[in-house]
Amino acid sequence: MNILGISAGYHDAAATVINSSGDILFASHSERYSKIKNDPNICPLLIRELQKYNPIDTVAYYERPIAKQFRQLYSGQGIEWNKLSVKKIVHDQIGEAKWMDVKHYKNYNHHLSHAAAGFQTSIFDKATVVVIDAIGEWDTISIWGAEYINGKAVYKRLWRQTYPNSIGLFYSAMTQRVGLTPNEEEYILMGMSAYGQPNCVGLITSQLIENIKDSEFKHNLHTGIDQNDFMQFSSMDIANSTQVVTETLIYNVMQRAKDLNWSTNLVYMGGVALNCLANRKLGEYFEQIWIMPNPGDAGSSLGAAALAHGGRINWSSAYLGYNISGAYPVDNVVDELLTKQIVGVASGHAEFGPRALGNRSLLGDPRGLHIKDKINDIKKRQQFRPFAPVILEEYVDQYFIMPGGFSNNRYMQSVCHCRNPELFPAIVHIDGTSRVQTVPKDGSGIRRVLEKWFSITGCPMLLNTSLNIRGEPMVNDRNDAIRFEERYNVKVCS
Repeated sequence: MNILGISAGYHDAAATVINSSGDILFASHSERYSKIKNDPNICPLLIRELQKYNPIDTVAYYERPIAKQFRQLYSGQGIEWNKLSVKKIVHDQIGEAKWMDVKHYKNYNHHLSHAAAGFQTSIFDKATVVVIDAIGEWDTISIWGAEYINGKAVYKRLWRQTYPNSIGLFYSAMTQRVGLTPNEEEYILMGMSAYGQPNCVGLITSQLIENIKDSEFKHNLHTGIDQNDFMQFSSMDIANSTQVVTETLIYNVMQRAKDLNWSTNLVYMGGVALNCLANRKLGEYFEQIWIMPNPGDAGSSLGAAALAHGGRINWSSAYLGYNISGAYPVDNVVDELLTKQIVGVASGHAEFGPRALGNRSLLGDPRGLHIKDKINDIKKRQQFRPFAPVILEEYVDQYFIMPGGFSNNRYMQSVCHCRNPELFPAIVHIDGTSRVQTVPKDGSGIRRVLEKWFSITGCPMLLNTSLNIRGEPMVNDRNDAIRFEERYNVKVCS
């Protein structure tokens, strides 16, 4: 019998199905099916996909509804009476689901679901787990000691910070302050930071932070900050200063986690773990690091299912979503790159997480002087925004300085410094960093594209970005790929 994990009702709904052996049968975001960015609800097309994995006898929900509602009442949001019961939430999301044979409805603490999604997909038998996000039920930061006892994952909470003190809410508030959309465009603020100076670090710290060591804030930043605050500074300087302050807060949490002496292995989860710029220094605190490639709330659908399963989850890759059948179009992709320098690819199982890893990607020649600008135009993004390289793993050390703690960077968990940025203008940010994706000898489609590209050009890397337009979900199925090709005049090989 299978287990269905659900994260839904608030932000970026997702569903994961695992079997009794701990194999992940399917995992995807609802937005890929509904075409509504950050869709908070499980859409009918995703429900239809889930029906392929019947029988399902356990449904696991990613947080505790009553605790969540009490916190919302405390914060002035009121109570949503239809979200007090897990069974009611599940029925509202996927109907009565008569196609399932549900015997058990389970729910878990929000931060524990984050922790499980990371620890139970890692290779570690024992690890320190750090979760940092905007907010769960009450927790905003939590540190866990995790280990397997008789084959079952066991978690001990070692430290926590609670609402309204929140690193994630701080970063979102500052995202809104510079004119971006909170809970969606924090990654743009991170990219902006390289263009500014830390001129307002002192003012941000004195005006907003009560105790930087314990991540305590002077105000509840849940509703943002006054738009008149920091008016004397440019948006780029605010972004830079926000990143600097955030890194200080994160590293204080990591130092606390290290000092607890549970394990030298780190599992890092929660939406803040997507700040790959901050992640570059995590190796100063821990020897080995695992960040599951979907560390935010959507990934907690996997975490809830993992908790219901109890044991280790068999993680092999992030290619867990909708499958576009057929052979990966290696020759067509490379031919298009050689002639046009830019090509889309939509093939195989879609990636679970916010980053394309080769199956729903827009690829480009990283050596081209104008490729970055062209792809930003195609994707309707700000011109300052950087792109990531995807590289044959055995060549990464020749071109990039890998951060400590990461034996590889297969899911773009951290930025790296490029050794020769002048040679690859399309994939190096203004600060000399790149969010590298390394590809092992796994026989994957993107691996075979890179091998053929390297054999012809002598270049072992390509530019890789998600196959979508700003503000829209990634391409999911073949019809999406056709529409993308027709609308944006970019060949999509599928």
